[in-house]
Formats: sequence, structure tokens, C-alpha cells
Amino acid sequence: MREAEHDILVDAPADEVYRLVAEVANWPRIFPPTVFVDHVERGEGTERIRIWATANGEPKNWTSRRELDPAARRISFHQEVSTPPVAEMSGTWIVEPVSAATAKVRLLHAYRAVGDDPGGLAWIDRAVDTNSRSELAALKHNVELVTNPELTFSFTDTVRIDAPAKDVYDFVDQAALWAERLPHVSSVDLREPSPGLQVLRMDTRAKDGSVHTTESVRVCFPHHRIVYKQTTLPALMTLHTGRWDFAEEPGGGTTASSEHTVVLNTANIAKVLGAGAGVAEAREFVRTALSTNSRATLGFAKDHAEARP
Repeated sequence: MREAEHDILVDAPADEVYRLVAEVANWPRIFPPTVFVDHVERGEGTERIRIWATANGEPKNWTSRRELDPAARRISFHQEVSTPPVAEMSGTWIVEPVSAATAKVRLLHAYRAVGDDPGGLAWIDRAVDTNSRSELAALKHNVELVTNPELTFSFTDTVRIDAPAKDVYDFVDQAALWAERLPHVSSVDLREPSPGLQVLRMDTRAKDGSVHTTESVRVCFPHHRIVYKQTTLPALMTLHTGRWDFAEEPGGGTTASSEHTVVLNTANIAKVLGAGAGVAEAREFVRTALSTNSRATLGFAKDHAEARP
């Protein structure tokens, strides 16, 4: 087993830092590599979670078991199902108070490669080092921003569709066809490294005619949900995660919704919106742009699904 340790100082109380690490639903917002985390089972002090994340730029997923000890501010984890070249991976988060307002976070890993392959081990070394540094830096950054919640916001758009959920889901899932189906999408490149795990790169046309390139990792759960995280972002955002939900109604038809969570990039507000613009203007601009595209996609999905025989 190869072992590695990384640590960082965070200007926040240790209990608050532990809480953010313990609550895995927030991981896509806190940790850049994480796309989505889902609970498989939960018990007293233990849980199984499935994680979808990027490693060395490649989307991967695995299942981990965690043991949580809030009193000691310690969380141990072990990958139950790893993705090659990883054969086995375990580790520990340890949060230690340095003072009332500062904590030290230690992240320990122990791992080995499939067949003890040197090339595979070198790949894991790079992934663990890159992700650990990124996760700890992001944890520090996000915890220290928690007192400024106006930069983070979420919203949802919903449309009622007279068609089965599967037909609506298929329209959103088949993003390779969006350049033909959606006027605001000018080009698309869709890869699917494994079933249900997609990398979507596309050029989107704004109202002023400008074109923006974004890339997202998407996790698809037929035929009810698609979650995603943008890995290449527009200038006004440091984070954008989202989900599409498709709920079939008991009396027929489907309620389709698009949810967004955004963290604004304040450094680019003046450059994008002008010297007089602030956070309020950036929030409105980003929400309008995302909502316009989501509602357009849902509208075309509605037309497509309802026209099917």
C-alpha cells in the first residue's frame, strides 16, 4: 500500500469545517473534482456513498464506506468498488482545532494499483496529489466564504409535459443532437466513457450573438434524473452545478424541472457587465441567462415528447 498525507490551515472553527466535510451533499460545491455524491445506505455513524468525480481530467465513479466520529472530528473512508487502475483506496479526514477560529485539516490516503502495475501506481499518485491539493484548497476557500452567502444561489424552472417521463428524459439525455434541436446550441461534442457517465462540451449562443464554450460532466439515471457539473465555466461563475428531474404524475404526464446552483466570480463582474455593476447585477444576469436556456430546452423537450405517437 502506498500512503500519502496532505494538510491545510482553514480560517474557520473546527466544528464548522468538520460539518462541511461530513455533509456529502455539498461536495460538488466544495470540492472541484466532485460531480455528484449519492447515499447508498446510512446508519448510526456509518454510511455507504457513491461518488462521481474527475481524476486527472477523466470522469470516474466509485463506492465508499465512511465511518464518522463527530466527537473526534474524524471521518474514515474505504472504497468498496474502485475504478481501474485503482485496486484499493482508503483514507481519513482529520480536523484539528488550532485556535477558536482556525482549524488544521489533514487528508490521509492509502492505496494500491491493479496488479501492482508501476504505471497504474504513478497515475494514482498524480490523481491523489492533484485531487487532494485541489480539495483542500477548495475546502479552505469555500469555508472562508461561508459568511458571504449572496455569492451562492440556487433556482429551479419547471414545465408540465403531456408525455411519459422516458420521452422527456431521452431528449435531455441525447445531448449529441442538441445542435440540431436547440437554436441556442451551435455545436456539441458528447463522449460517454461508460454507460450513464457523459462528458458534454458545447458552444452556446447568447442573445447578443456571442458564443460561449462550456464543458460538463453528466451522470444519468434513466429515466428520472440527470445531474451535472460544469468543468469549463463562463466568466461570471466559479461554480455551476445542476440537475434535470423528470417525475411522472399519477394521472399521466410529466413534471420536468431544471435546477441550478451557482457561485459567482466577482473578479470578472466589471469586465463582463461594466464598471458600475455589482453582485446584484451579476446574480440577475446569470440567473436570466441560465433560466432562459433551461426553459428553452424544456420547451423543445415538451414539443418533441408530446409530438411522439
